[in-house]
Amino acid sequence: MHQLDHLADVAKNAVRIGHELIKTTRPHTVTEKTDRDTYTEVDVRIEREIRAYLAEATPDISFVGEEEGPSDAAADSAYVWGLDPIDGTSNFVHGVPLSAVSLALVQGDRTVVAAISLPYLELHYSAVLGNGAFVNGKRLETSKTTELSKSIVAIGDYALGEGSAEKNSQRIALTAALAERVERVRMFGSAAHDFVWLAEGRIDGAIVLSNKELDLAAGILIAREAGAVVMDSSGAQHTRASKHTVAAAPGIADELLSLVQSAV
Repeated sequence: MHQLDHLADVAKNAVRIGHELIKTTRPHTVTEKTDRDTYTEVDVRIEREIRAYLAEATPDISFVGEEEGPSDAAADSAYVWGLDPIDGTSNFVHGVPLSAVSLALVQGDRTVVAAISLPYLELHYSAVLGNGAFVNGKRLETSKTTELSKSIVAIGDYALGEGSAEKNSQRIALTAALAERVERVRMFGSAAHDFVWLAEGRIDGAIVLSNKELDLAAGILIAREAGAVVMDSSGAQHTRASKHTVAAAPGIADELLSLVQSAV
């Protein structure tokens, strides 16, 4: 088996740990990180259990988790696991069944393996760089939509904390611009949902006016491997250094990018 194929199997096994915990556990302790941005003891438990599993399965690969940061082991590893244990924590806390476990394997500036699980929907997504993207074993392909007026576009959450008023003025302008042009605007509260559903053709575009690697890396690889165009708002190919994230089915990518540029 090719090394990345083996690591993809490891990634899929890892996210299943979080999948089961999200399905069977409710949060008891909600802790505030910053203004209205929270985590729960379930986030921490998932991160610790997946960290432990990966440390045993891939001891030569380092690890970074959203809640407790990097591991000390394998600091010179060519690869790094990056985990968001619950993408959509606010949804999880409030009982909204739109939460995900998102795990990426990063090599330098590129993501090479991705696994995302949507526990409430029993959907398991995965991708290996250059080998396509899959959901429950079925190959994914973006929608064939060519008209923005017939498209559903997801947008990321509004900003919180310091500087949020200025950031949200852009988000509100973008929301208004989309409302005038697309069939429907959606905010799922989970970037993982945005990108895997773009990959699957359930939606046609996804815009996040930020670039948080642990939130986005796995979903972006899955979307790209399904044929999505993923850019910065400048129109350049999206990278770790990008300011914003604009992803779309190829048939509407240029038009959606122009709309974003006019709004932000």
